[in-house]
Amino acid sequence: MRRSRLARLKTGASTNSLGHDGAGVHNWRARTSVVERTRALCGLLLSERGEASGVALARNLITLYEAMDRASREAFFDRLARDFDPNPAAIARAAQKYQESPTPEAFLALSATVEAPRQELFRRINFAPGGTRTLVAMRGHLLEFLRSRPHLSSVEFDLKHLLGSWFNRGFLRLERIDWHTSAEVLEKLIQYEAVHEINGWPDLRRRLAKDRRCFGFFHPALPDEPLIFVEVALVRGQVAALEPLLDLNAPVTDPVTANTAVFYSINNCLKGLRGISFGSFLIKQVTEELRLEWAEIKRYITLSPLPDFARALREDGVNMGSTHFPRERLAWLLRDYAGALTRRAGCDDAVEALGRLLERPLDHRRVLAAPLSRLALVYLTQLKHDGTALDPVAQFHLANGARLERINPFANLRPYGLSRSFGVMANYRYLPGELEHNHERFLCGGEIAMAPKLKRDYEEMAAPEHGRVVIAAHPEAK
Repeated sequence: MRRSRLARLKTGASTNSLGHDGAGVHNWRARTSVVERTRALCGLLLSERGEASGVALARNLITLYEAMDRASREAFFDRLARDFDPNPAAIARAAQKYQESPTPEAFLALSATVEAPRQELFRRINFAPGGTRTLVAMRGHLLEFLRSRPHLSSVEFDLKHLLGSWFNRGFLRLERIDWHTSAEVLEKLIQYEAVHEINGWPDLRRRLAKDRRCFGFFHPALPDEPLIFVEVALVRGQVAALEPLLDLNAPVTDPVTANTAVFYSINNCLKGLRGISFGSFLIKQVTEELRLEWAEIKRYITLSPLPDFARALREDGVNMGSTHFPRERLAWLLRDYAGALTRRAGCDDAVEALGRLLERPLDHRRVLAAPLSRLALVYLTQLKHDGTALDPVAQFHLANGARLERINPFANLRPYGLSRSFGVMANYRYLPGELEHNHERFLCGGEIAMAPKLKRDYEEMAAPEHGRVVIAAHPEAK
């Protein structure tokens, strides 16, 4: 059944009809668009039995795809969605046969019919050198079209399904990245760092000094391509500010004195692997690596951004108030700070005062620190989107079993930190003995693990009329 279905995907032109002397191929290419040529090659690749010629066809297909511009890719994805979908009539017949006789053979026939032929096409593309890299890039391009062309979601689903199988944890290897790592990989760290930009080689070298660690996941098919990497600082004590970690001239300390590992930047590198989770495995494995290397390190925390905090407070970028923080809710949350805010801003309304002061937040740090901390706590613990935390960083760490440890106002004074979150950052703490407990409670019941002080702060300010989250109770860690 599968063979006949794949054979029908041929365009009508066989390998022989293209001519072995090259003239037929040349004329065919001259009168056919790149999209039609690529679609025809897809049909030939699916119907080709010989492995050697299949690899050659896959290589040619990759070459054509790489030459496409954006419009051609969009048209090509349309063809994949239209011409390489499962056959509804064949599915109905196979389902009817299985219903009449639910044998293993009938089930296998139904499974083969339900699978889109493009999945087999993607597998065969993967035979060619560079096939995996091309398919990852292809999904990255495809994601750019989904909002305007939702019918392509079926193609994206098939690619994500295959890439999720090929890039599962069992195939990945953890590698430490240091100054002696290949220049190709080091250049990609600079390229892919999206949390805190690396400003050239001196900056990178400081981030790879002896009091730092950098680890990445790699895949055998992409040996010089980090899939995700994490940057770690080995320090003593709590870290509540970013600048000491990023200061190019900060003294290099002896890691023997460290008792804290700070995860301060985690980067997914390849757009085509978005949504295929590596981060939870990376954090946990790096924690184990550090525990084996440094028994003195007892605290594993992050220094994490709140990338959408400013937008959540004022959607239009100017006026305070938004869907998530309407003015009446802001007024209620600011009630304890209204006097200080209005006096500082020279107006009578606390919400308006907050907006004015946030135009130049560094000039009003002492007045703004407490109200920003409260609003950030609400943002991280109460605001949801499609059933998950509105803040993607919070969702990531809480789902991994970390607990919300501390909120740090004015921790990131760099321009991007002030514009995205008014400088607020958060610490999430990874306590090895609590990770599974926290993970299960958060995913199953929405319970958020918090440090005792944050829990008290939350209980003091939580407004019943605005909804509350359940807070997981944990003993304070030493």
